[in-house]
Amino acid sequence: MDPNTREPEDMGQDGDGHTPGRRPPGTSRAADFPPPAAAPARTVRLVSGDFLLTVNPVDGSEIEVCPPADVPGRPRPRTAAERTEADRAAKPPVPSGPAPSPEPLLERQEERERLVRLLARGRSVRLTGPGGSGRTSLLDLVAQDCAGLAPDGVVRLNGHRRTAGDLLHELFHAVRHAPLHRPDRDELLEHLREIGAVVVLDDIEFGGTALDELLDATPECAFLIAATPDVPAPSADSAVEEVFLGGLDRAGGVELIERGAGRILTEEEANWAGDLWFESEGLPLRFVQAGALLRQRDRLRAGTSAVEEFGVFADTPPDDAPFAGGDNDGDDVPLPSLGEAAAPAPLLASRLSASARATLRFAVALGGEVPHQAHLPALIGDTHADAALGELAGCGLVSPVGSRHRLAAGVLTQLEAAGYGDDAAEQADSAARHYAWWAAHPSVTPERVTAEADAVLAALAVLVPLTAPPAEGEESTAVHLARAAAPAFAAGLGWSAWERALRFGTEASRLAGQVAEQAYFHHELGVLALCGGLLDRARAELEASIGLRGALSDRRGTVAGRRALALVADRSGTAPGLGAMAALGPGEETPYLPEEPVSPPGGVPAPFPALRPPAEETSGTLVTYQPSDSGAPTVSHGPSGPSSHAPARHRAGLKGFARRNLVAAGAGALLAAVLGTVVTLGATSHKDTDDPSGKVGGNPPASQDAGDGDPAADSPQDGGGSGGDGGAPDAGGGSTTAAPSGRPTDPGPDGTPGTSDDPVPPGTSGKPSPDPSSTKGTGTGGSTGGSGTPKPSGTVSQPPSESTSPSESPTPSHSTPPPSQSTSPAPTDTDTTSPSSSVTSTLSAPATASGSATAPESGDGGDGGDGGDGGEGGDGGTTGPDAGSV
Repeated sequence: MDPNTREPEDMGQDGDGHTPGRRPPGTSRAADFPPPAAAPARTVRLVSGDFLLTVNPVDGSEIEVCPPADVPGRPRPRTAAERTEADRAAKPPVPSGPAPSPEPLLERQEERERLVRLLARGRSVRLTGPGGSGRTSLLDLVAQDCAGLAPDGVVRLNGHRRTAGDLLHELFHAVRHAPLHRPDRDELLEHLREIGAVVVLDDIEFGGTALDELLDATPECAFLIAATPDVPAPSADSAVEEVFLGGLDRAGGVELIERGAGRILTEEEANWAGDLWFESEGLPLRFVQAGALLRQRDRLRAGTSAVEEFGVFADTPPDDAPFAGGDNDGDDVPLPSLGEAAAPAPLLASRLSASARATLRFAVALGGEVPHQAHLPALIGDTHADAALGELAGCGLVSPVGSRHRLAAGVLTQLEAAGYGDDAAEQADSAARHYAWWAAHPSVTPERVTAEADAVLAALAVLVPLTAPPAEGEESTAVHLARAAAPAFAAGLGWSAWERALRFGTEASRLAGQVAEQAYFHHELGVLALCGGLLDRARAELEASIGLRGALSDRRGTVAGRRALALVADRSGTAPGLGAMAALGPGEETPYLPEEPVSPPGGVPAPFPALRPPAEETSGTLVTYQPSDSGAPTVSHGPSGPSSHAPARHRAGLKGFARRNLVAAGAGALLAAVLGTVVTLGATSHKDTDDPSGKVGGNPPASQDAGDGDPAADSPQDGGGSGGDGGAPDAGGGSTTAAPSGRPTDPGPDGTPGTSDDPVPPGTSGKPSPDPSSTKGTGTGGSTGGSGTPKPSGTVSQPPSESTSPSESPTPSHSTPPPSQSTSPAPTDTDTTSPSSSVTSTLSAPATASGSATAPESGDGGDGGDGGDGGEGGDGGTTGPDAGSV
């Protein structure tokens, strides 16, 4: 469409050439604009070693074993165009304004040629020089000379706040194309051995063993390393050449000042430059700053009336103002003093624009980190503030560090002394608010956030110690920035910055009292430690996160933490911590311990080794109950038992946490309580003073005779009456008729047994005895009725050593019919076994098998059989069932 000549189809609706009518006043136009959709959370999936990591900024990163379909292929080498783009990204941005013309490096030609020769031989070199000696400028020239020496070209890295591991990963990604892939240690070393490049490493901060690790991992690379003298030196056997970079001579210093001033120095200025050379020891940075001082002095001497041609920056005199002599009408500005020339930063800053001075305040607040020039307009509030970086670079107040700028050597200290750091907290807070909004914006890529990591971390370093609980409805700036930047650092593969951001966020959230955010940072630290193979640290961080989220009832976050903790337990081969188990809510099951549908009878091996060695077991035989098809108890043998049960002693793991084991333990406790109650009631229910069980002499029988369970045992034995059965002995002491247990032996006043007036023996009440001994009427006294002296039994009951089936029928007891139903004058033995008596006999069996001595079973009644004394025998028969009931 032509904006000047409109066609008919461009006017109106549907091409009818008629313009639409005017909307009635007061009509809302909200329907014409759909509501903005909520920005989705920026989740990124990347591969770290054999893990698949999903960076989730909402609930926390999720980690799992990488499926085979998501395993990345072998990384390919970068093409020439990709290497060129990577090299351009590694350089600092070009400041706004006219580009400065490249100038040759003074008095560095000899060092330049020597460095190129050493690198061409495959040797690694360390260039050592103080700050401001021109190390970075010399590295740039040498990198240009070595462009064709190695097959993978020249790789530029920066070691400022970087470890050896960080540099190895950066070298890998600079040469190989592996997006969203962070290889583990072994895979990384394998790829690095194949890289052949000249690595230009500036501002390194480590030496010694760490430097040896870096060099050993890259045997096909030649390193050109620049460092200051305070950095540890390489080890003696590292085979690294040392080249020291000194200052310029006096002539070189004067020439450098003349280039900065753009003119020839006068005699007074030359003498001033000589004094400066002596004081600064020939550092090139001092002469660059001195040239900027003379350039500013020339503009001031030209007069404030001279402005730029277009008048855009009226408050700043132009740089190309004509130099006026001493007799001009301009201002007479003296030369800076030697002290001002030695520390020129405050004087230079005072003559810059307001935007440049505001940029310096932000840089001082951020510990020397200069924000990217794209952020300056938003931070300062000036649309032309991006030009401030060019002013600072032209005055020598900033120097390039990798892909960004920092305050030059010594400038930070000088500006702080001049008062530029008085409002550092406010400046850092403003920068943090801006970075928090910017890092969380969906249009900002993680790579851009990672490139600005140093400034973001510097803002956090200032704000975290000052963090306090926010007011209602507000949010902590430090916590917000850490929460927004940490996921971006993780997705951008800047994991060193990721860890520092998480540490800052953990401390800030703790000081602010934000428990949910603190749990998030602990979770992320655990995931990061797991990716790095630090299992103990990962377990501690994840357990802390699960505990905090459990207190907040954050189910989704807790599940993510449990999954990560399961991976930690799987890698370490140990059971998960009790803190994770304690975080389980009511009715929740652990997601990493599935319930088996059917368990084999012998059990399954524990998924994890035992938490502690099993205690030594004593020898013997233990009868335990395990559900099976036959319902029979299982006999577990001690060390001397069968070898098939030996592995059962070494089973351990997580069974104690299962719900079925808790139910079994509760059932066992209930059964023990019932048994104890039954035994106690049986032992204390009869307190009759005539009870023969209390008159037992020494050595009472501790078990039943072998024939107690045989029905033939009810028949009288030779030599005496069975007084224990309550039968009346004959006159000659012969056999008597046995009466059933629990039946009254006295016919009562009417003389007819079985009627309602018959006395009931104490302890029976027509109910079956809870002791199996009540079913037998033959006691020890019965067997010795002829002598009238009780014969103690020498048999002592032992714990059962063989499997006893509960389906076996217990010893039959004699049921006593109620007196109202009895019509026969003579009692009749019944063989019917009462169900209640069977249950009682079964429950009483452990008490008998425990080996404790029992009272004589209706045996003392045999004293009545002595000499056929019927009266005495009758007494023994009366007490026989009572003793049996006990």
